[in-house]
Amino acid sequence: MFDYIIIGAGSAGCVLANRLSADPDTKVLLLEAGPRDSHPFIHMPAGLAKLVNNRRVNWDYHTAPEAALDGRALWWPRGKVLGGSSSINAMCYTRGVPADYDEWAALGAEGWGWKSVLPYFRRSERNSRGADALHGDEGPLYVSDLRYSNPLSSAFIEAGQQAGYAINRDFNGPSQEGFGLYQVTQKNGARCSSAVGYLDPVRERRNLTIVTGAQANRITFERGRASGVVYIAQGRAYHQAAAREVLLCGGAINSPQLLMLSGIGPAMHLRRHGIDVVADAPQVGENLQDHLDICTLQHATQAITYDRLSDARVAFDYYLRGHSGVGTSNIAEAGAFVRSPLATDERPDIQMHFVPAMLDDHGRRRLSGDGYTVHACFLRPRSRGRITLASGRAGDKPRIEANYLSDAEGFDLKVMVEGAKLSRELLAQPAFDAYRGAPIFPARNDLSDAELVEFIRAKAETIYHPIGTCRMGNDALSVVDPQLRVRGVEGLRVVDASVMPTLVGGNTNAPTMMIAERAADLINTDG
Repeated sequence: MFDYIIIGAGSAGCVLANRLSADPDTKVLLLEAGPRDSHPFIHMPAGLAKLVNNRRVNWDYHTAPEAALDGRALWWPRGKVLGGSSSINAMCYTRGVPADYDEWAALGAEGWGWKSVLPYFRRSERNSRGADALHGDEGPLYVSDLRYSNPLSSAFIEAGQQAGYAINRDFNGPSQEGFGLYQVTQKNGARCSSAVGYLDPVRERRNLTIVTGAQANRITFERGRASGVVYIAQGRAYHQAAAREVLLCGGAINSPQLLMLSGIGPAMHLRRHGIDVVADAPQVGENLQDHLDICTLQHATQAITYDRLSDARVAFDYYLRGHSGVGTSNIAEAGAFVRSPLATDERPDIQMHFVPAMLDDHGRRRLSGDGYTVHACFLRPRSRGRITLASGRAGDKPRIEANYLSDAEGFDLKVMVEGAKLSRELLAQPAFDAYRGAPIFPARNDLSDAELVEFIRAKAETIYHPIGTCRMGNDALSVVDPQLRVRGVEGLRVVDASVMPTLVGGNTNAPTMMIAERAADLINTDG
């Protein structure tokens, strides 16, 4: 008998496994559908480009056809491996801004305001710059400056300064606005996923059991309390009991799917798929939010981009020379946070990532020659989507309706146009004069706003930040309460990005780990 069963060894699950098993009298089972994180390209930061098409470590999701994006079904990669998406992402360490968390609290997530969550960010972080009022230097998650960056990334930062924006050395400092290099979740030039930071140091604990290749089929209940998990491993079905709680850490797609497969969700939808209703929870799978991203691509006149790098050569140099050189790059090296003319408050509403390579279709479509890419995304979209079941079988992928650009006022699209215009403005700055070739996407530099709308509908993609489908709040319709307990049952919590009421203004990996850090305290207090 285990005290706790954690479903999903991703960004949140590894944190919980570490913190809960710190008590030697507490037995913890960690289930992960994917394999161990043994692939060498997981640990070499620049190897992320080679993981794009590796379905062994990727759930390989697609949305339903998106009406506002020319009916395209967008690709949604999510990590299916120890460490989850923190094992395949670009390692950018950002938190958003304090007002993002104060907004959570105002929406009913009591105890999740900035003053409450900051100590958990600091507890998690081991920043190479040292500790201060905003940063920690003793946590399991290593946060470092890049060991290597491309000259084009410096040109991007200079272009931002030429366009009138500030330089920012720390996007998680007193102010988020400005242009700079991202700090990254790396340890000694290697990726520091949640598995590396939180799981590796404790894998040998006698009270922690890790099972990979374990696909959770459903959570079981006895008299309204979560009693265990049914999962498939090596072709066999198992039912494992939990003495205290089941902790669901599957992420914004898998967590609502498993809740529904287990009988927690909209009653009519569950019955339609032949699932017995344990708790009628209409909001399970609703409130889906994501950052939509538009990429502007430009040819380079100098062969200094990452487009022609030999993967074998980079890996050889990286491992031979002690984690140095191009292999340590996270590819999305530089970035920016800015306020568009449409910003509705003091928070930046556009985030940018600069890539010194041509990145089309998530890097899955290789273009000839050399080039560079500016990403721009709207940080606070008003559009909402949903996750629903495609069938009642656990092995079938759920239906993802992101509903991008569907807000009634059309505000999301207007800000996306501003992001595309800003990208074009930056690439026209003198900092790029020595490198600038012909435009690629869009193919002209003089597009009207209407033509930019067409460009966005044809080319915009996710930047991998889905959240919100098991919304946290203090109202009766929220899926989990502020202690992350699932409403309508006992002994079950959701701990991952799906509980976020709204998107934060930045990448979502660090906030997800923070949620798990605080959840561990909540669980231990209740236990």
